Amino acid sequence: MGDFNTKKKTTIGGQALIEGVMMRGPEEIAIAVRKPDSQIIIDKRKANSISKKYKILGLPFIRGSVALVESLMVGINALTFSAKFFEDDETVEGPGKFEKFLIKIFGEKLEGAIMGFSVFLSLLMTVGLFFILPSVISTLLNKAVTNGILKNFIEGIIRIAIFAIYILAISNMKDIRRVFEYHGAEHKSIFCYENQEELTVENCRKYSTLHPRCGTNFLFIVMLVSIFVFSFLGWPGLWMRILSRIIFIPIIAGISFELLKFVGRSDSKLVRILIYPGLLLQKLTTREPDDSQLEVAIAALKEVLVENKEADVW
Repeated sequence: MGDFNTKKKTTIGGQALIEGVMMRGPEEIAIAVRKPDSQIIIDKRKANSISKKYKILGLPFIRGSVALVESLMVGINALTFSAKFFEDDETVEGPGKFEKFLIKIFGEKLEGAIMGFSVFLSLLMTVGLFFILPSVISTLLNKAVTNGILKNFIEGIIRIAIFAIYILAISNMKDIRRVFEYHGAEHKSIFCYENQEELTVENCRKYSTLHPRCGTNFLFIVMLVSIFVFSFLGWPGLWMRILSRIIFIPIIAGISFELLKFVGRSDSKLVRILIYPGLLLQKLTTREPDDSQLEVAIAALKEVLVENKEADVW
């Protein structure tokens, strides 16, 4: 089930990119990408969370939604950075180059607007695919099932099934398999760091690709919490049900984030059993990396480590 009994549990987390890994530490964000010429390039920036500026946004059950939006923004920004090293300069000029042309003219404000729009589209797709679609499909059960709690449970199962099918579908794509291998490299390097071993390829290699504090686990917890929360809302008409799914997303994200923090701190057997389905989903989103991919993950992780070893304790 993964290497749970680590000597240290870190807040450092990451994301797999196109031929790279992003790591986010207490103070900085580092992106490591292996370029086509095999050179590893590093990009570093400050990890400026809005919750540090506005303390109310860092309170329990509020910080989850903030962390979700910030993670999307940082993730899309990191993906954009990694992708630019693999653009085909011989291709016909398209939207990507047109956006860059506009950014050169109008500056960072337009770049920020494009980033915000990308985050909005990501959230829209997530809500539509994993919240609205399951509810619409569940409407077909209105005559066969009359109990509202049972309907919400079935909707939750459909949501989990859609997520699993989606992951299975994209995992067959060659480029996505490479990303999943970098995802595995990210987990292995963090496990190595948590066990306070020197960050080398040899040391990282022996650890699992399945990590209890992975974003995949967070998504699975969100799906379970949504079943519980929506059960209290009964089974209203379709449009009211869709509206409630959207409105309650921040609440569900807040609860799920606190549960993930609890899971991350615990090594109990009960917690291992409860999160086991989430680890099974990670078997779809991670792959065994090669040595070159581990080198990239290690390079990114080293860049976000801080001198105060207690600053990144989970």
